[in-house]
Amino acid sequence: MTTTDIPCAAPAWGRGIENQRRANLGDGTYRNPVMGGDYPDPTVLRVGDRYYLTYSSFESSPGIVLWRSENLVDWEPVGPACPEPWGSVFAIDLVEHAGRYYMYIPFMPTSWSRVDAPTIAVMWTDDIEGTWHGPIDLGLRGYIDPGHAVGEDGERYLFLNGIDRVRLTPDGLGTVGEVEHVYDGWHYPDDWVVEAYSLEGPKHVQRDGWHYLVSAVGGTAGPATGHMVIVARSRSIDGPWENMPTNPLVRCTDAAQPWWSRGHGTLLEGPGGQWYVIYHAYERGAQGLGRQILLEPVDWTDDGWPVARGGDLTAPLPLPGGGSQQRPHGVALSDDFHAPAWGWRWTFDRPGADETARAAFTEAGLVLAGKGQDPASASPMTVRAPDRSYRVEVGIELLDAARAGEDGGPQTRAAEGSGGEPGTSGGSETPGTTAGLLLFFNHRLFLGLELAAGRLQAWTGGTRTWGSQPLPEGTRALELALEKREHIVQMYYRSPGQTEWTHYPLTLECSGYHANTANDLVSLRPAVFAAGPGSARITDFRYRAL
Repeated sequence: MTTTDIPCAAPAWGRGIENQRRANLGDGTYRNPVMGGDYPDPTVLRVGDRYYLTYSSFESSPGIVLWRSENLVDWEPVGPACPEPWGSVFAIDLVEHAGRYYMYIPFMPTSWSRVDAPTIAVMWTDDIEGTWHGPIDLGLRGYIDPGHAVGEDGERYLFLNGIDRVRLTPDGLGTVGEVEHVYDGWHYPDDWVVEAYSLEGPKHVQRDGWHYLVSAVGGTAGPATGHMVIVARSRSIDGPWENMPTNPLVRCTDAAQPWWSRGHGTLLEGPGGQWYVIYHAYERGAQGLGRQILLEPVDWTDDGWPVARGGDLTAPLPLPGGGSQQRPHGVALSDDFHAPAWGWRWTFDRPGADETARAAFTEAGLVLAGKGQDPASASPMTVRAPDRSYRVEVGIELLDAARAGEDGGPQTRAAEGSGGEPGTSGGSETPGTTAGLLLFFNHRLFLGLELAAGRLQAWTGGTRTWGSQPLPEGTRALELALEKREHIVQMYYRSPGQTEWTHYPLTLECSGYHANTANDLVSLRPAVFAAGPGSARITDFRYRAL
């Protein structure tokens, strides 16, 4: 055997629910990511000895899922904080002021949204794990990435992408005066390979009499070496802002490194007084997982500048707070569909305002009304996958409209479109009701199996494949499975009650299913769908990491 025949050793992670990888290795160290899967734009707040995190929930409804941790590595969900988002949720800032908690939220227009332009709103609560009030519109149009700050004058401010700033009312629920430009950012060398300048994501922190602005430049996706975290400081909230001499704080400097496009950071003090920067990045060779959450220790120089000490993140790092205990982490993706789990497990793709009305959760499983004519126009239900390799299984039964009504199902939407682009169906339309199991990036890029009466159809690249698998006449129920090992996808099916799986005679490859291919900042997710005039019963969704 030559050296070129020896396979590369995969990094070792801990294992948790459903064999999902976890960062805590149980030996006093952790390996990134601390949250695997697509959790972009993380914002973290320390409350006593506990930490709370949320991220861009996009079109999830309910949205803005809070997670909690005691060590910044092991995270468990608290639940959605926004039952009815006004639009697609972009990068939030989660903060505390005078004993009250706030989230400053950019809502982006969607087909169903209450806003027609990017809008920043605020929600608040006195109990971070309780009911949140709002949203309240701050009247800031055309901005994203709010970052809350309190000046040495005691006044409250909101920094915005650009970097602009507006003063807040004392209660934090309104603005005072005009938006002003306050900082031009740090400019990297001209020969660095980046996507775009894109000065955004300002986060404010105070330490030793200094105000620090932690921002992102370089673009969110694009080249591996683009996105980065930069730092500036000032003695006054009004500036002038001095750029850190050793900028950037973190960046992928070589595409051979394991984490690409490292950016959008929050700087905070962790357990035991150690500081950290928490941010998102793409995993080399697994960009389809989306922007995952990384945690890196930070030290401070004698003259008051932060220095990240994780390097290229190839080696395990000391567990925050010491010790080796593994706390609860993650959430099961498997579902028997007896009760809804919107937002933190299931999310509709490109939902309408009343999309969840399509779904009825019963003791016999989920009855999902058909929508559109194919997977592209059906607004599939998706879950975030945290692992590079996994297997998903589900039971599918096609129901006509009368049968769905007998089973307590929702009203169907006969062949209703969802705004899909022309040509995405990739061939003649499938008559009647269909349903199936997918690996879904967006409505233009997905793969998987579609069950029609008496026929099983494969999709790849967002189009129907050249052939389909005939089934016994009248077949309307199957169990389907997709097995993803890195980028290779095998597909299987069997009749209910059978023990042996039949391999669908086609092997697919999905390495290109990511943001740089489809120009969409999402991830490749397991999904179920129902299309056409009837409904489908969906049962026993099972996920297991490989």
